[in-house]
Amino acid sequence: MKYGPIDNSLFILNRKNLADELIPGSIAVFNSNDIQPTNADGTMVFRQNSDILYLSGIDQEESILVLCPDFPDENMREILFLRETNEEIAIWEGHKYTKEEARETSGIKNIKWLTEFEAIFNTLMTEADNVYLNTNEHTRRPSVEVETRDMRFIKWCKEKFPLHNYHRIAPIIYNLRMIKSEVEIELMQIACDITEIGFRRVLEFVQPGVYEYEIEAEFIHEFVRRKSKGFAYTPIIASGFNACVLHYIENKDRCKDGDVLLMDVGAEYANYNADLTRSIPVNGRYTRRQKDVYNAVLRVKRAAYELLRPGNVIPEYHKEVGKLMESELLGLGLIDKTDIKNQDPDKPAYKKYFMHGTSHHLGLDVHDVGSHFRKFEENMLFTVEPGIYIREENLGIRIENDVVIKKDGIHDLMVNIPVEVEEIEDLMNQSR
Repeated sequence: MKYGPIDNSLFILNRKNLADELIPGSIAVFNSNDIQPTNADGTMVFRQNSDILYLSGIDQEESILVLCPDFPDENMREILFLRETNEEIAIWEGHKYTKEEARETSGIKNIKWLTEFEAIFNTLMTEADNVYLNTNEHTRRPSVEVETRDMRFIKWCKEKFPLHNYHRIAPIIYNLRMIKSEVEIELMQIACDITEIGFRRVLEFVQPGVYEYEIEAEFIHEFVRRKSKGFAYTPIIASGFNACVLHYIENKDRCKDGDVLLMDVGAEYANYNADLTRSIPVNGRYTRRQKDVYNAVLRVKRAAYELLRPGNVIPEYHKEVGKLMESELLGLGLIDKTDIKNQDPDKPAYKKYFMHGTSHHLGLDVHDVGSHFRKFEENMLFTVEPGIYIREENLGIRIENDVVIKKDGIHDLMVNIPVEVEEIEDLMNQSR
């Protein structure tokens, strides 16, 4: 891994917190993600399953974590199974965890090779009544046709042990992952700091005539040279009308004089993610109209910070932000009082220009796991990303920062990233 070692106390505490939530006499199993094929003998870049990573820090394929907190033999209560390496694997694929390295990374004493899994798992199951198995239960997850390693394991386990009581682990671990530890917040701060460096580089680079993909290249250069794997998600580099396409990812067009460039990018660090959006003038100066729209979005973002307070919930929060946006759109002349009077309550007038939500959880996953109905608590980490998209004006503006909820207010992980109109213009014109 490019990133430095993470104190294994993080993973030890995460496992303890999970074990405290399990029914007595339980066993819980977590699998690595598959390495996904492309064509011929090609594969996609491996991305570890976030849950096994959260509990062990192990960033390697074909790993299995088994937790059995009440097993009579204390040495069998936490077991990590790894793919055994050999000389040929080392030659073709590179270094894999040794048992000692896995102990140091995870804080788990009992490390076994995968070849021992079935025999040991059979022993553990004889003492367990309840079995917790993992699935991806994200609210944004569409139906998935590809059978995952977790899905295959569920089939195998239920066929081999049909009389155990089976439970979902996802609600428990998702509940834990919503609250970030100080170590996690520090890792995400690094991801945000790397993102800032990339953004400042781009401010000096952007000018009329450059292509969106060239800007993408400027970002990735800074990200990778600072120990990031690269982008936390497929970047959006959208100039002119492209900024009105919410998930535009082609990044193929030339930036034109007079356009606003919307960039939704973030660096990954140690599998934790940043998520930044800025909308900058291609020629270094906003027009009066662009500035008015930009500042309207910025006011909504700042007012939203006040609503991200302990005790609020996402549905109510989004409703309150919608009222803020409605007021700004009135001021911009994009909607009028008649539009509001005649609006469908289920599709308010402001939705014509602000179609998406304002915030989502952020962490090991960019759209991190979490309930929409759980009240906000200290150390929950969210994006804040209002936007206005005026298709008839070829103008899309979104501004996004990553913030942590604290008892005394919001801690902004991106507070040092330029956001004011004047600051952006000054930085873009320093070298021109």
